[in-house]
Amino acid sequence: MGNDFNPDYVVPPGSTLSDLLEERGMYQAELAGRIGLSTKTLNEIIKGKAPITPETALHLENVFGVPARFWNNREVLYREAIERVEEREQILQHAEWVRSFPYKQMARLFSEYLEDVDGRSQDAVYRQGRSLLTFFGLGTPEQWNEIWLNPKVAFRKSLAFSSDPKPISAWLQYGLRKADEMKEVNPYDRTTFVAALRQIRTMTRESPESFAPRMQQLCAESGVAIVFTPQIDGAKISGATQWVRPELALIQLSLRGKTNDKFWFTFFHESAHILLHGKREVFLEGSEDDQEVEKEEEANEWASAFLIPSKRLSDFIVGADYSLDAVKRFADVLEIAPGIVVGQLQHKGILGYNQLNDLKQKFAWVNK
Repeated sequence: MGNDFNPDYVVPPGSTLSDLLEERGMYQAELAGRIGLSTKTLNEIIKGKAPITPETALHLENVFGVPARFWNNREVLYREAIERVEEREQILQHAEWVRSFPYKQMARLFSEYLEDVDGRSQDAVYRQGRSLLTFFGLGTPEQWNEIWLNPKVAFRKSLAFSSDPKPISAWLQYGLRKADEMKEVNPYDRTTFVAALRQIRTMTRESPESFAPRMQQLCAESGVAIVFTPQIDGAKISGATQWVRPELALIQLSLRGKTNDKFWFTFFHESAHILLHGKREVFLEGSEDDQEVEKEEEANEWASAFLIPSKRLSDFIVGADYSLDAVKRFADVLEIAPGIVVGQLQHKGILGYNQLNDLKQKFAWVNK
């Protein structure tokens, strides 16, 4: 990302006007009389305290022969420069807000959205802060608090209860940006989504390189955007679900450091939130919000049963053969990855968390 030069001082267009007066040997009072302004107003224009209006620009063109567009452009650039200087000061006043994000890591992982700026100098903090505001689509740091931490907004309460909300908000914002950029996504349709989930269930034995693009395509056709998002420091979220707009749902997932049983359970858990719960909520897998325990349990039950039908799992448990070969045969019958069976048996306490882990496949982040 490029960076324009942003000086911490600005020169008003009136300075050019003052030079012309000196060049022509004309006093301010004379020019004021020629263009129909008071001497006080003209003096304020020269000092940059009052703007050059389009009407005044035309009058100056008549007096000096300098096109009105020159004065208009200088005035616009001057006012913009003033705002940039004020913006700089405002961002520097919120330096701690900027530094509370893992910016260096974010700039590396989210490089398409954030400028690569390192350091703690005032210039670095300003550029990082401005890049963060652009990334979040906000005017000032104060708006971040209002948008992301307002407890009155139902779909932000999960984040408001988190101990480290800034990195989590950045992780979520990356998903929102990616989902917004997706062009070929149909409006959400529940029937199509359920059919897509049935197809995706058959991909659990595959590698991420194989299943990820087909998984994204199937979900996009049903109105659900799937975004694989790298983890960042302070955002220990393995999955999240929210609605970008009424016709588009978003599931964010991370592959880093995750075994296939956890990855697939997280995906179907997040899918359950779309199918079972409201569009005004954000569900964060791994957050500290205890407000949605009932809905999280519902999503857990749905995901477990979708991956392994409850009756089939109960019958297998009754058989009491939990050897490696038995688990592999059971997984073959179900046409799912054996690691998923291991994960559910461990969760139910049938197996210890140190047993049969060789049947799990370790996923690595495929894009970073």
